[in-house]
Amino acid sequence: MEIGFYHLTRTPVEEALPALLGRTLDAGERALVRCPDTAIVTALDKALWACREPVWLPHGTAKTGHEARQPIWLTSGEDCPNGARFLFRVNGAGSDEFSEFVRVFDLFDGSDDQAVQMARQRWVALKASGHTLVYWKQEARGWKKSG
Repeated sequence: MEIGFYHLTRTPVEEALPALLGRTLDAGERALVRCPDTAIVTALDKALWACREPVWLPHGTAKTGHEARQPIWLTSGEDCPNGARFLFRVNGAGSDEFSEFVRVFDLFDGSDDQAVQMARQRWVALKASGHTLVYWKQEARGWKKSG
């Protein structure tokens, strides 16, 4: 399984996540977005409904329900009620147990020194566990891959 670390240097997660989720849905996959707390779930819920590109990102939260039907599920817990195979971790939220997923996206805020340090610690631990890691950094003209 590939774990991609997405170093957000130009936009906040509310702006970067919609494009990644749109590509996920285009690939016929479901997504789980795991957030550090319910405030971020609420903020992302609002951002996904308001985003203009892609035009529509159907999603749900514990407040909206219909878990099994939601192509994108936002949570601050360890649940995965929609059968998602793609996991999006916001600032390393949740455990490092990824056995039910085929791809993991670890998005972290590059303007937050603590978030960057924590991402480095996750990288070292996951590398030591034998995972395949890829590093993506926002550049002036999109994402640059290394790793």
